[in-house]
Amino acid sequence: MTPYDRMGGEPGIRRFTQRFYALMETLPEAAACRAVHPPNLANAEQRLFEYLSGWLGGPSLYIARHGRPMLRRRHLHAPIGAEEVRGWLICFHRAWEEQIMDTELGNEVLPQIEKLAHHMQNCG
Repeated sequence: MTPYDRMGGEPGIRRFTQRFYALMETLPEAAACRAVHPPNLANAEQRLFEYLSGWLGGPSLYIARHGRPMLRRRHLHAPIGAEEVRGWLICFHRAWEEQIMDTELGNEVLPQIEKLAHHMQNCG
């Protein structure tokens, strides 16, 4: 089974991304991260859903709709410093703890996500 399957497929990834962005909207410690996003998070949520679907072994929705991810390049317009990375990771970890009960999967996925988040830092 792929990580995508282990997370519950499309419905599981959708629930996860919805919770992730709900946390970003409400957690004070995610304020800096929230501030670099547009007022409406619907597109960001959809793109994270599409990206995670393919990255976790499901359908390559992001590539089909937007081309190669090149995530750092796509985020250069937004100032992403240590505080933004920290807030993003807080939301990701909290959503993971609430939504994904597979500890072994967390041990596989979360270190890669942390590396990716730190790679996105482009200032400060």
